[in-house]
Amino acid sequence: MKLSILRRLWDGQQEILLVFFPLLTSQEDVRLKILYCGICHTDIHFLKNDFGVSIYPLVPGHEIVGEVTEVGNKVEKFKIGDKIGVGTIVVSCRSCQNCADNLENYCPKKIPTYGFKNTDGTMTYGGFSDSMVAHEDFVVRIPDGLPLDAAAPLLCAGITVYSPLRYFGLDKPGLHLGVVGLGGLGHMAVKFAKAFGAKVTVISTSPNKKKEALENLGADSFVISTDQDQMQGVMGTMDGIIDTVSADHPLLPLLCLLKSHGKLVLVGAVTSLELPVLPLLMERRLIAGSSIGGLKETQEMIDFAAQHNVKADIEVIPMDYVNTAMERLLKADVKYRFVIDIANTLNSTS
Repeated sequence: MKLSILRRLWDGQQEILLVFFPLLTSQEDVRLKILYCGICHTDIHFLKNDFGVSIYPLVPGHEIVGEVTEVGNKVEKFKIGDKIGVGTIVVSCRSCQNCADNLENYCPKKIPTYGFKNTDGTMTYGGFSDSMVAHEDFVVRIPDGLPLDAAAPLLCAGITVYSPLRYFGLDKPGLHLGVVGLGGLGHMAVKFAKAFGAKVTVISTSPNKKKEALENLGADSFVISTDQDQMQGVMGTMDGIIDTVSADHPLLPLLCLLKSHGKLVLVGAVTSLELPVLPLLMERRLIAGSSIGGLKETQEMIDFAAQHNVKADIEVIPMDYVNTAMERLLKADVKYRFVIDIANTLNSTS
């Protein structure tokens, strides 16, 4: 087995050295040379062991784009040279109802791309590396014309907002949709909603994001959530809201923005929120959650993004900038996703 050692990966406390160069383990596996990998806020949580499940050495990264360099002899979907992506999961049971419905993301036995034990007892490792092996069923094709660096965040941030827009019927032209929070998830929600033909209102606590939302991302309006007059002006006007905020925040003001039968969908990783019941009962409104998407839907999302020129706004960084990028991400100092140029900078930091 060929070995490659990454530089120190930031976890706030200790050094983590990666020793990793995977071998094909199945006839349906593909090996990819990793070209780009996005940095998700979840990577920080795992590096710092915020969830209490991290096993070191840990190799983060689940927004992975690369090129096929080897295929197993039973691989049917891909060939050497194809541009592909790997998202947040790499294994599911294939036998539960969720898997049968192409919803591997809700499989109770799914295995995330990194930080968990695989079915053979080995650990899964992510995209902060030069090479990766995955089963062909957990790989998506990157269409020609979609920039590979900007495509990487679609494998997590993109599908996280695309899936609920589709599932809850918020993908119809002419709907009025709200997007709460304007970060990595929020800016993708604005772009996909606009591509579906919706009128989009960004709801934020930060007045300084108004110009960005309207002029750069194409939102139709901007509301400061702490301004009672502005919130009153859009009360009862929205068909749906995608809430991307991952910190504690009140839901009541958001529910009041919905029409009767409106839907508030939570996609931010927040552990608990106070649930106001009366506005749900009186207007038959819905609060729901959603987490990424299955592989079929992820491919659909990637193809839709290519057709409608939906790309993440990114800052491409070299591998030796990862620690600084993590610190900046904690301060929300990025518009809107860091993407590591793995192929061109990893060798220089090994």
